[in-house]
Amino acid sequence: MAGNREYFNRRLHSLLGVIPVGLFLTQHLVVNHFATKGEEAFNNASHFMESLPFKIFLEVFIIFLPLLYHAIYGVYIAFTAKNNTGRYTFFRNWMFMLQRVTGVITFIFVIWHVWETRIAAAFGAEVNFQMMEDILANPFMLGFYIVGVVSAIFHFANGLWSFLVSWGITMTPRSQQISTYVTMVIFVALSIVGVRALLAFV
Repeated sequence: MAGNREYFNRRLHSLLGVIPVGLFLTQHLVVNHFATKGEEAFNNASHFMESLPFKIFLEVFIIFLPLLYHAIYGVYIAFTAKNNTGRYTFFRNWMFMLQRVTGVITFIFVIWHVWETRIAAAFGAEVNFQMMEDILANPFMLGFYIVGVVSAIFHFANGLWSFLVSWGITMTPRSQQISTYVTMVIFVALSIVGVRALLAFV
């Protein structure tokens, strides 16, 4: 029974990491990338997202609850997983370790980012270009955000590879090799989008 429950929890954790959390991450990066087109373009994109119908429902049930489950169970996995990098130096073992490390970094970063933006908005602050410009004016915070964003993207891209395996989509060595290349391209592409967006606020 305990084994079945753990199997279910890991499958759910994997699924939520891609849908909806991974899709939300991608959407969030795309909206932030409007900052590269200037303050007005970013504010318009941000205000459009803020004005979506059923926004509270979407935030709670499509974003925060799945993210909370994925994050808490992910931290449990990170601190109970047995890494083999010291004994086996195969590529996938390193990816396994990096998945756990970036998961913890992402967990810390997301808590901080939500505190600085969504919680601040609940107390009357406006989430706009000026807010992010003020936050990232501090070189330490800029570095922290870059590390946090790149970690989140790696965690999503590499997690997508694991999702394809665990859900039986890529079963052969050939298909897993192809998915490695695809997910690494996703990582690089989204990292460029994310870092460019951050630098646009500086």
